Amino acid sequence: MLRFPAIGREARVNALIGSGHFLSHYYGLCLPPMFVVWQQSFGVSFAELGLAMGLMSATTAIVQAPVGFLVDRYGARRFLIGGTMLMTLSIAAMGLATEFWQIVLLAMLSGLGNSVFHPADYAILAGSIHRDRMGRSFSFHTFSGHVGFAAAPPITAALILLIGWRNTLLVVGLVGIPVVLSIIWQSRILTEQRGPRQDRKQNLAASTRFLFSRSILLFFGFFLVSSMAGAGIQSWLITVLHQTHGLPLEAAATALTGYMIGTMSGVLLGGWVADRTDRHLSFVVVLTVLGAAVMLFVNAVDLPQVATIAVLFAGGLMMGASRTPRDVMVKDAAPPGEIAKVFGFISTGMSLGGAIMPVVYGSLIDYGRPQLVLVVVAGLWLASLMFAGSARASGRAVAMPAAAD
Repeated sequence: MLRFPAIGREARVNALIGSGHFLSHYYGLCLPPMFVVWQQSFGVSFAELGLAMGLMSATTAIVQAPVGFLVDRYGARRFLIGGTMLMTLSIAAMGLATEFWQIVLLAMLSGLGNSVFHPADYAILAGSIHRDRMGRSFSFHTFSGHVGFAAAPPITAALILLIGWRNTLLVVGLVGIPVVLSIIWQSRILTEQRGPRQDRKQNLAASTRFLFSRSILLFFGFFLVSSMAGAGIQSWLITVLHQTHGLPLEAAATALTGYMIGTMSGVLLGGWVADRTDRHLSFVVVLTVLGAAVMLFVNAVDLPQVATIAVLFAGGLMMGASRTPRDVMVKDAAPPGEIAKVFGFISTGMSLGGAIMPVVYGSLIDYGRPQLVLVVVAGLWLASLMFAGSARASGRAVAMPAAAD
C-alpha cells in the first residue's frame, strides 16, 4: 500500500494560509492582462479600466480594519472561508460578464473578499504556530503573496492567448474552489489567537482606543511611509533607469525583476533571522539604511547593465529581509485577541501608501526630474525608521504597566 509521508500540523497550517494568500495576490494582478481585450470587448477607455482596479483596491483598503474587529470578535476561520469563496467566485463570474459595469461590481466584490486575508491570516498564524517558528511562518506567508503577484501576469496572459479571456477568468477563478474546500476540510487545525472574554461594548471601546494609541498609530505610519517608498520602485523604476541612465527598457525591466527576486529571497531570510534574535528593530534599521544607500548609489552612478541588476538584487534582498521582523514587532505589540484588528488597521496604511505616491512620482518625471524619484524613495525609507523606533518604544511603555497589573 502506498503511503505518503506525514506532514506536521504547522506545515499544513502554513500551506493552507499560504495558498489563500497566494490566490489573493494572484487575483489582484490577473486583471491588467485583460485590459486590451476588455477595451475592445466593452468599448471602454483605459481610465474606466483603471477604475475597476482602483475600486477593487479601495474596497479592500476601506474594509480591512472593520473586518479585523469582526475576526477578533467572531473568529477567523469563517471569514477566511467566506472571503476566499467570495473572491474566487467574483473572479470566475467576470468571465460571464456582458457589460462593463458588471466587471466593476465584481471587482469590488473581489476586493471585499480579499479584505479578510491579512486580519484572518495573522490571527490564525499567531494562534497556530509556536513562537519559536513565528518568523518563518510570517515570512512564508509574505513570500506566497509575492509569488502570486509574480505569477499572475505571465500565466494569465498565456491563458488568454490559449483559451480566450472569458475561459481564462473562469479557470483562474474556479481554481480557488479546491483551496476553499481544503481550508474547510482542515479547519480543525486552524487555531485562532483569543483574548479574555469581555462585555461587547467595553471590548469595542477598549479595542478602538488601543488602535488609536500612540504605539499602533506609529506602526501605521511606519507601514504607510514604507509603502509610499515601495510604490516608487514598483511603478517607476523601469522609467527612472531608462531616463536617467539610458538603460534599454529590456535591461531596466530585468533590473526590476532582479529587485523583486531579491525581495522574495530576502523575505525568507528575514523569517529565519526573526526566529533567532529578539533584536528585530536593530535588524530592520540596519537593512533599511543599507537599502536606502543602495538606491542612492544606483541613482548617482552610471553602472553597467549587469552591475545594475546585481546591485538592485542586493537592495531587494535587504529590504525583503527587513519585512518579517517588522511584522513580528507588530504581532508582539498586539495583545491576545487584538491581532486581527491591528493587522487590518496597519494593512490599510500599506494600501494608502501605495495609492498616494505613484502620482507624485509620475509628476516628478513629467517635470523632467526623474533622478529625484529614487532620492524620494530613499528618504521615505529613512523617515519610516523614525516611526518604527518610536512605535517600538511606545509599545514597551504601554506593555510594562499592563504586565505590572
